Amino acid sequence: MFAVVLLLLVPELREKNILPWQVFNSANEKPQPLSYAKAVRSAGPAVVNIYSEDIQVNPTYGRQSRKVTLGSGVIMHSQGYILTNYHVVQSADLIVVVLQRGQELHAELIGYDVLTDLAVLKVQANNLPVIPQNNALTAQVGDVVLAIGNPLNLGQTVTQGIVSATGQSGLSTSYLQFLQMDAAINEGNSGGALINSNGELVGINSRKFTQANPNLNIQGIFFAVPYQLAHKIMLKIIEHGRVIRGWLGVEANDSLTSLKGFVIGNVTPYSPAMKAGLQSGDLVYQIGSMQLQNAKQGLDVVAEAAPGSVLSFMVSRDNQQLTIPVTIAEVPKSLESLPEN
Repeated sequence: MFAVVLLLLVPELREKNILPWQVFNSANEKPQPLSYAKAVRSAGPAVVNIYSEDIQVNPTYGRQSRKVTLGSGVIMHSQGYILTNYHVVQSADLIVVVLQRGQELHAELIGYDVLTDLAVLKVQANNLPVIPQNNALTAQVGDVVLAIGNPLNLGQTVTQGIVSATGQSGLSTSYLQFLQMDAAINEGNSGGALINSNGELVGINSRKFTQANPNLNIQGIFFAVPYQLAHKIMLKIIEHGRVIRGWLGVEANDSLTSLKGFVIGNVTPYSPAMKAGLQSGDLVYQIGSMQLQNAKQGLDVVAEAAPGSVLSFMVSRDNQQLTIPVTIAEVPKSLESLPEN
């Protein structure tokens, strides 16, 4: 009798063919637990283990294995291109990639970039799993992220955290442009994938923050190369075997006046800036047709420029507006390094 009354009072039950007792059963059902298993299943097969071996030739004992470095990598393309950290394969004589299905492949080092600590490997294989990628993806502070890798050679594991600070996609790179997150990165995680809750690649895991003072107990500060920057670096390495950056040779600080751009600090001797006549204190507010908002934007324009190209710098100096042509050079090898912290 109660069921008939319920159907009369709630006609939606008749329209949706819901039986009265199902209303009470559904109320007692437990909600599904929050899980990132689907994301890990989607991205995990494309994260590989990397073992790089450095061979030492001993005059007495001949060739001996000196060091095996553990790391991880991410399959970015079905043709066998893999992104990893440069420090994982640095000085390696032999690089072995192990897929999650157990297949071992020898890898060729296509090229590397010291500034972003990225390297591109290539393996010869078919039907490779490729990491899900979204070219429009922009990481935001607070995003949930998962780090997938092979820490301490324990096999593929996943750590979870959030994005603490966002990175940029420009080539004028420092740790300030890396993604910062608190998903744990240990030895062997380097070069693995940082993904979002949809399984899409957010970045390439790099390393944890290091501090010269051993008495400081720093936790939860880890870095990853943002996906868009990593993808850009990969394409340049595949095309040229290395990353070619333009160089100006100045210390740049954001303008604090109403005129946006950057103020030049120190000028490196014999640099393109000094040869062109740029001076300390100049405010650069435009390069070519690009109106600048800050120093990062200006340095990115320079870094993206081909060495030998001429850029027009619009400069404010002593209340005068000047246009100064600058011939961009390539970044010197001595400057291609990242600080340890």
